This record gives sequence, C-alpha cells and structure tokens, in this order.
Amino acid sequence: MEKGTIYDLDELENLYNDLNDHLETNINYPGWIKGVYPTRETALKGIEESNLFVFRIDNTIAGSIILNHHPEEAYKQVEWGVDAKAENIIVIHTLVVHPSFMNKGIATKLINFATKYSKEQKMKAIRLDVSVNNMAAIKLYEKLGYKYIGTVDLGLPYAHLKWFKLYEMILNND
Repeated sequence: MEKGTIYDLDELENLYNDLNDHLETNINYPGWIKGVYPTRETALKGIEESNLFVFRIDNTIAGSIILNHHPEEAYKQVEWGVDAKAENIIVIHTLVVHPSFMNKGIATKLINFATKYSKEQKMKAIRLDVSVNNMAAIKLYEKLGYKYIGTVDLGLPYAHLKWFKLYEMILNND
C-alpha cells in the first residue's frame, strides 16, 4: 500500500470509469454514477491532500481508498460510540476495487490498511457511510468488526442515494 501520486491520476480515472461501467451492467450496489462520482477530480483531491492510497498488483492499481478527517455533515445527527473531534478520527471514502481484481480480498486489504494506518496516527475511531443498498460492503464492514451506528440522509440530490448507514470502529491505541 502506498500513497497515490499525480502519476497515478490517469490510471485512477480509468479505474473509476471501468468500475462505474461494470456497476452499470451488473448490480450497482453503491449507486455511483459515471461522471458524477467517483471522478478524476475525486482522485486529484485525494492526491493533493495526500490521503489517497493505492494497492497494486503487478504494477497495476487493483484498488484505492481515501482516508481523511472529513465526515459528512449528517454524521452530526447520530450518537457515535466515542466522542471525538474530526481531527481524531479517520473517515473512509471512495473505497474502490477494479473489476478485474474483484473477489480477491482487495477490499479487505484496503480496510485492514485503514485500521493499521489509523492506529499509527493515534486516531480514536474510523467512521464511514455506505448506501443502504450496498449489501456487499455492509456485509464486509460488519465482518471486519465495524459497528452500525444509525441511518441518515446525506442530502444527495439522487433519489436512489438518500439513505446511508453509518459505521464506526473504535480504536484502542494502548
């Protein structure tokens, strides 16, 4: 796992587009929309903020994740398991796996990396939101020990992306 660089931008954009094409022709669990999210700008911002990480297999980006301190506004609507300021939590965003590498444990590796990274940064918790329709991701998060906190409306302008489940993993940094 390594931080993404500007040299990864074209490959990340292609990964996002390939993934969205795959989702359109299969079951689009996350509800993502090609050209809306995720996009080249999503990757560029993650690279510029130095919080986008890539996982490579044979010099090809198999998956990527953005880890930052930017919770959605709707996160304030629930009572989290641990009281923490944004700078003391990591929020998982844009967890992606290229269709060619699906069902090979890449998403698990990305989530496990997020845990290790967050502990190294002495964070109190990891938080995330996931569309209520994204059953595959929900199952993975729960299997990896994330606790369901509540369901909120993130205020997105798409009917199919109204409700999101919030999850948290409290970290013990002893």
